Amino acid sequence: MTRISDGAIGCNGRPRHTWLELVCRALALAALFTVAGARVGQAQEADHVHNMPAVRVADRPDIDGDLSDAVWEGAALIDAFVQQEPNEGAPATERTEVRVLYTGSSLFLAVHAFDSQPDLVLATEMRRDGNRIFDEDNFEIILDTFMDSRSAYMFVVSPLGAQLDQQVFDEGGRDRRGSALAVNRDWDGVWSVSAHRTDDGWVAEIEIPMVTLRFPDADTQSWGINFMRDIRRKNEQVFWAPIPQEFSLTRVSLAGSLTDLQSLDRGMDLRIKPFMTGGGRYQHRSVGNTSSNGTSTNGDIGLDLKYGVTPSLNLDVTVNTDFAQAEVDNEQVNLTRFALFFPEKREFFLENANQFNVGTPNSLGRIADLFFSRRIGLTDAGARVPILGGGRLTGKVGSNNLALMSIQTGDAFGDPGENFTVARYSRDIFGVSEIGALLVNKQASSGGHYNRTFAANMNLVPTPALTIDGFIAGTDTRGVGGGELGGHLRAGWLDQSWRIYAEYEDFGDSFNPEVGFVPRVGMRRSKIHFERNPRPDFLGIRMMEPMTYIEYITDRTGRMVTRNWHFMLGTIFDNGAYLVLRHNDHFDRIDDPFRVGGVTVDPGDYRFYDTSVSFNSDQSRRFYYRLNVQPATFYGGDRTDYSADIGFRLTSQLAAGAGFSRNDVSIPNGAFVADIGSFQVDYAFSPAISLRSLTQYNSLSEQWSTSARLRYIFRPGSDIYVVYDEVRRDTPIAVDPFVDEFRDRQLVVKMTYLFSF
Repeated sequence: MTRISDGAIGCNGRPRHTWLELVCRALALAALFTVAGARVGQAQEADHVHNMPAVRVADRPDIDGDLSDAVWEGAALIDAFVQQEPNEGAPATERTEVRVLYTGSSLFLAVHAFDSQPDLVLATEMRRDGNRIFDEDNFEIILDTFMDSRSAYMFVVSPLGAQLDQQVFDEGGRDRRGSALAVNRDWDGVWSVSAHRTDDGWVAEIEIPMVTLRFPDADTQSWGINFMRDIRRKNEQVFWAPIPQEFSLTRVSLAGSLTDLQSLDRGMDLRIKPFMTGGGRYQHRSVGNTSSNGTSTNGDIGLDLKYGVTPSLNLDVTVNTDFAQAEVDNEQVNLTRFALFFPEKREFFLENANQFNVGTPNSLGRIADLFFSRRIGLTDAGARVPILGGGRLTGKVGSNNLALMSIQTGDAFGDPGENFTVARYSRDIFGVSEIGALLVNKQASSGGHYNRTFAANMNLVPTPALTIDGFIAGTDTRGVGGGELGGHLRAGWLDQSWRIYAEYEDFGDSFNPEVGFVPRVGMRRSKIHFERNPRPDFLGIRMMEPMTYIEYITDRTGRMVTRNWHFMLGTIFDNGAYLVLRHNDHFDRIDDPFRVGGVTVDPGDYRFYDTSVSFNSDQSRRFYYRLNVQPATFYGGDRTDYSADIGFRLTSQLAAGAGFSRNDVSIPNGAFVADIGSFQVDYAFSPAISLRSLTQYNSLSEQWSTSARLRYIFRPGSDIYVVYDEVRRDTPIAVDPFVDEFRDRQLVVKMTYLFSF
C-alpha cells in the first residue's frame, strides 16, 4: 500500500487534508463523466423497445383467479419471453401469457404460466412476504412509475397466492445480481391476488390500486414495466424485456414501457389506519432465596395517516406509534471490538427508507450509514423508548426527490425525550445519476444536548457498467463542536464477466453521527476488489465466482492498523446449490485491550488466518441445508467456527427450520465457547393467516428467548396480530450478576383497520 502523508498537495496546490482530496476526486470524476453520463442517460431513456399500450376498461375484472372473464379479451397480450438463465437470449422453454388492463383507480394483470409438467410446479409458500417465494416457482412484476430508470415497485406472486412486495431504489444498488443493496423488502403495499394451479400450469389475477403507487401528476403518462417468471425445477428465469445475466429485474433502465395511461384517479388519496393494542406482562426475578414477581396489563390506541399531497408526494403522520408486531432480532455473537449491525424492522421507518439513506451499503459489512433509524425509539441494548408521534414527507417533484421526517420521543430510563429531524434532497441528473444533500438533527427536549450531521453525496452512472458514488460529511455535537469530517468514494465496474470496484473512506477521530451507524472512526480505509464470473458448462456447474480483495486501514497518522487479504472461489450449480471456499489473511494492531467472549485480548500486533468451506444445497427442495466449517488462528491463539442450518417444507402450509453455530475460541488469556441455536416454525392457514414462531438460545448470555406472531389480514391493509414474547435466564451473567433467575413474558394483541378515501 502507498501511504499518503499529511504533506500531500491538494486541489489548489496547497497541503491538503484527506477530506479535501475526496472532494477533489469527486469533482474531477463528475466533470470527467458529465458528457458521457448525459449521453448514456439519454440512451437509457430511449431503450424502452418493448412497448405495451395501456388498455383502459370501464368494468373491472373480478379478482377470483378465473381468466375466462370477458373483460380480458381486449387486454394487451404479452407472450414473448426469453431466457436470462441458463441460456441468455434463448426462447423460454415454457409459455407464459400476461394480460394488462387498467381503470382509473387500479391496474390489473392476468398471468397464465403454462407448464408441460404441471405436477412438478414447485409451490409450498403461502405466507405474505415469505422469502421462500424466491426459491420456488413465482412471477415477478416491476413498475417504474416515474419512468426515471432508477426507482420502482416490485410485486411477486406464487402459484398458491403468496404475495411479496418491495421498493427498489437506485436500480437495486446497481451491484452484483442478487445483492439487493438498495431494495426495501419490508415495504407493504395494498394489493390483491388470486392464484391457483391448473391442469396446464398455474394462473394468477392481480389488482394493484393506484393509491398504492406514486406517479407523476400528468393527464397522460408512460411507466417502465417488466416481467420475470422463475421456473424453479429447471432453475430457469425468463423475462419479457431481456436483462443480461449480470443484472436482475431491478435493472429498471432496461425495462419495457406501458404507454398511454390516462386520467389516473387516486380518489381523495387519504388513508387512515388507527390501531388498538392490549395485553399483559409477567416478570420474575430471584436472588438467592428471595424472589419477586410482577404482573401488569396494558392497552393503547394510536393511528397512522397517509395523505397524497400530490400524486407523487406523500405525507405520513404517526401518533403514539406502536411496534408490537415487529419481528425480534436474530441472535449474534460479537467477536470483534466494534458494534454489530441489526436491521430495522419497524413498519413506519421502512417505507421509503432508502430515500433518507446516505452511506456505504455493502453486502460484506457496513462501513457507514449516516442515518440509522434504529437510533430512534430504541436504546443501544434494544429497549423501547416511547415514540409520541411524528411526520414524514416523501416523493418527487419533477427531477427533485424530497424526504423530510420529524419524530418526537418521550422520556425514558432517566433520559429526556428527543426530537429527531432528517431532511434529504436529491436531484436526478443525466438519466440515472443523482446528487444530493442530507441533514440529521438530534435535539434533547431538556438539557441542551444536540448532535447534527451534514452531508453531500453523489451517485454517477456514466455507463451501464460503471458506477461512481461518494459522500462528504461533517458532524456537530454539543461540547465537542464541529470540524470533524468523514467521507467515502467508490468506483465500480460490473459486466457479464467482471465485477471490479475500489473504495476509499476517511473518518476523523471525533466524527460522531449519533443518529447513524459508523462503528469505526479515526481511520482511513482503502479497498480494491476483483471478481470474475466464468461459465465453464461442465460437471453441472452453471457459474463460478473467483474473487479476491485487499483492504488496508490506517490511523490518522498513516500507520497501518488493519489489513485483510481475502480469497474466495464460489461455484453455482445448475440446480441452485452453492459451494464456497474462502481464505483470509488478517493483520490487526491492537493499541488498547478489549474483551471478547469475556476474555481480554492484550495490546499487540497480530497476524492470523482462516479458511472456510461452506455448502448450500438446492434451496427449492423440501429438505435443504447449509453447512460451514472454518478453522482459524485468532489473536495469538486458535478459533474454530461451525454452523449448520436445515429447513423442511413439510406441506404447502407447514415449514420448519433449525440453526446452530459454535465459535470455539482459545487465546493466551483464556478460552470460551459461544453457541447460538434457533428453531423456527411457519404455518400458513391461508395466504391471509400465518403463524411464525422463533426460539433462540445464546450461550454467552445463557439466555433463551421465544417469539410467536400470528397475523390475520382480514382485508387488504387491515390486520390482527397476536404476539407472544418470552425471555428466560437461569444463571447470573456479567450484565446482571446479582440476578440468579429471570423470566419476562408478554402477550400483546394488536388490531389495525384501514380507512381509504
